[in-house]
Amino acid sequence: MSSDDPEGRTGPRDGRDETEDERADRKWGELIQEVRVAQTGVQILFGFLLTVVFTPHYDRLGSTDHTIYIVTVVLGACATGALIGPVSFHRIVSGSRIKPQAVRWASRLTFVGLVLLLATMTSALLLVLRAATHDDFVPWLVAAVLVWYLVCWYGLPLWARYRHTGD
Repeated sequence: MSSDDPEGRTGPRDGRDETEDERADRKWGELIQEVRVAQTGVQILFGFLLTVVFTPHYDRLGSTDHTIYIVTVVLGACATGALIGPVSFHRIVSGSRIKPQAVRWASRLTFVGLVLLLATMTSALLLVLRAATHDDFVPWLVAAVLVWYLVCWYGLPLWARYRHTGD
């Protein structure tokens, strides 16, 4: 916020002419669109995971696979909670004139949710590939997919941010 602008408008620093509240409104809208994409994915994955225990194949899994399944379900539950959290956060603080702070906290929840979603997807992939094949290459394949996720979700955005903004 510019100290010489009584309306709290930002200036050339970010290339936008908006108040702190306008910026918070814009960032909230952008964040909610991002959360919608992630929520859909995590909810479908979590719903599928909840049904696995009721299939006949589940009883034939070994103890290691049962452990992987339990860890995967817990990760999925945590990811779901973190990615739905921003909606609840907004609803509870709505009207209390703390939108900039709410956006920051909702953004942090979303980031945590994405990390948990990454862990859930990796764990689910490990479980499925272990059940589908009992080959020794499964951990390597899962590791390769994990690297791909890391590149797509974090590496490329961080590279672009560094390359184009210097931040």
